[in-house]
Amino acid sequence: MKLRGWLLGRVGGALATILMVLLLNFVLFRLMPGSPDRTLARNPRVSAEAIAAARVRWGLDKPLFPDQLVAYVGATLSGDFGYSVKYGGREVTSVIGEKIAPTLLIVGLGEIIALAAGIALGAWTGWRRGKFGDRVGTLSALILYSMPYFWLGMLLVTLFATTLGWLPTSGISTPGGPGGVAGIVDLLRHAALPIATIALGLIGQYAILLRSSVAEALREGYVLTARAKGLRDDRILRGHILPNALLPTVTLAALNAGYVIGGALTVEIVFSWPGLGLLTQEALQSRDYPVLQGIFLLLSISVVVANLLADLLYSRLDPRVRHGAAR
Repeated sequence: MKLRGWLLGRVGGALATILMVLLLNFVLFRLMPGSPDRTLARNPRVSAEAIAAARVRWGLDKPLFPDQLVAYVGATLSGDFGYSVKYGGREVTSVIGEKIAPTLLIVGLGEIIALAAGIALGAWTGWRRGKFGDRVGTLSALILYSMPYFWLGMLLVTLFATTLGWLPTSGISTPGGPGGVAGIVDLLRHAALPIATIALGLIGQYAILLRSSVAEALREGYVLTARAKGLRDDRILRGHILPNALLPTVTLAALNAGYVIGGALTVEIVFSWPGLGLLTQEALQSRDYPVLQGIFLLLSISVVVANLLADLLYSRLDPRVRHGAAR
């Protein structure tokens, strides 16, 4: 019963956080300068009747509290994020929905590559702590960890696109390019640099965290017992050290699943990748607040859900968390 209460508490906390984000989303964008009707009013060809109709359409003719707030919360909970100002009055859900898949493509593949490479580098440096390989690997991880995404992207563009000319610099595909298998290859060539940028930006933190966990696990008594039994080093590392040392890294990976989407926004701008990042830039330039509200809410919910999944995953992997919650 106590474990069930712990789980319900985590889920309830996540729902309360999402509600606070929803309220902040409503207040924040109404404090910003500009609105759809004011944007239309700057056009001398738009009549006063059209401006008044726009205010009615976006619900701006009603009091802010509680009418607009209640309408906004109800519409958002039903999946209605309103209509875009820039994209011809299209539904915000439709505009954002077209951009999610390109963002998930580079973020998902980048996360997988970073997790695999970071675990390998962290385990290798942690096992050889204090040696030359450890110093080189740790220094490399620190350098990657300290570099912003946009800076890494600019370096990769300079090297592989401008200097060597191996890969395209922008876009998701070649205009008028081939279809079928050749089209998939063309897509992967365009996605290679954005994926590499995200992966390199994440490898450092995974490697540093896992190295610390492996170095700490090497001092545990079960490692000494395993060595006394005559087990090989690779078996000790894979069978005894990594299962325990991976717990913080797995938690960080679950958290990054939400945060890295926000970090990928700058990557998309650097590479003109048609995802949520480029959409955010365009919406900011045109003050398309309904689209910005939708993107902000989507990113916030992804972080909250990722935190919840990290809590549940950690309790699943580490029995001590479950036992502690059940007491």
